[in-house]
Amino acid sequence: MTRNTTENLLKEAAIQIGAGGSAGFIEVCIMHPMDLVKTRFQLQVKTTKSDPLYYTGIRDCMTKMYKTEGLPAFWKGILPPILVETPKRAVKFFTFEQYKQFFLFGASAPTPLTFSCAGFFAGVTEAILVNPFEVVKVKLQSNRKHVKESPSTVAVTKEIISKYGLNGLNKGLSATIMRNAVFNSFYFGFYHSVKGYIPASKEPWLEFLTKVAIGFVSGTVASCLNIPFDVAKSRIQGPQDGKTQYKGTLNTMRIVYKREGYLHTFYLPISLYLSSRSLTRQICHSRFRALYKGLVPKVLRLGPGGAIMLVVYDYMHVFLTKKFKD
Repeated sequence: MTRNTTENLLKEAAIQIGAGGSAGFIEVCIMHPMDLVKTRFQLQVKTTKSDPLYYTGIRDCMTKMYKTEGLPAFWKGILPPILVETPKRAVKFFTFEQYKQFFLFGASAPTPLTFSCAGFFAGVTEAILVNPFEVVKVKLQSNRKHVKESPSTVAVTKEIISKYGLNGLNKGLSATIMRNAVFNSFYFGFYHSVKGYIPASKEPWLEFLTKVAIGFVSGTVASCLNIPFDVAKSRIQGPQDGKTQYKGTLNTMRIVYKREGYLHTFYLPISLYLSSRSLTRQICHSRFRALYKGLVPKVLRLGPGGAIMLVVYDYMHVFLTKKFKD
């Protein structure tokens, strides 16, 4: 390998990392409040509405949070994502590009299968790196005290380590891996495949809107596919009163399915599109509803958030490539 080739590879890697980090930082700053609301719903176990802090919907949750915890509470737990989001997304996009080369399967150009496989393993890599920060974030987000009374990120980290040891920061790792792998597999697979089939527009604004639309659909559908693993992750990493009952991804999903299947909460949005009312009713009242807790705020975050990340990455990649061209 020549010196020029090595330099070009390193430059391209730096551009991918820079574009991915920028995309992640911007996305988390804008969409974090929805992530917080999603986590609150996923941690909500009580079925009675007599509890003053029981959340009946997104608006109700945000109103009660604002009244009892203050406006800054919507950014509770944002420091861990901020600290990790830039390197996390940088790793996500960088490893995706590397895995993409590996999964060409002898083809001259990437196929939808290439994009999906690369996305899956990029999600696995991302999850391993980010899980300790997710443990701290969920702990912070589960605290319902006013923001002035809430413990700091450092205090929560020390508490977890003192109580569970360093292994405590690995709680829910398998659930995080499955959540990220499933999400990224569809997210990247759909976005790049569909974008490749649509001819590029000569109008910059139309090209921008096309990318936003594809990114939005990618993030929305991927959120619907991976949320059962997200619910399991939140339960494992969240506070557990008394005896620890949530252990293991599949076991946690089984417990949630068995005990909370009929909770009045958010359900699969696909039911809105089903033509048969009886089938819709069966899905809406099925036990699987509990595994889709927090779906609406999750979609509201990762739908537009997914669009933000992919579009920012694309434009930042072009900008940095031009900025540091030979």
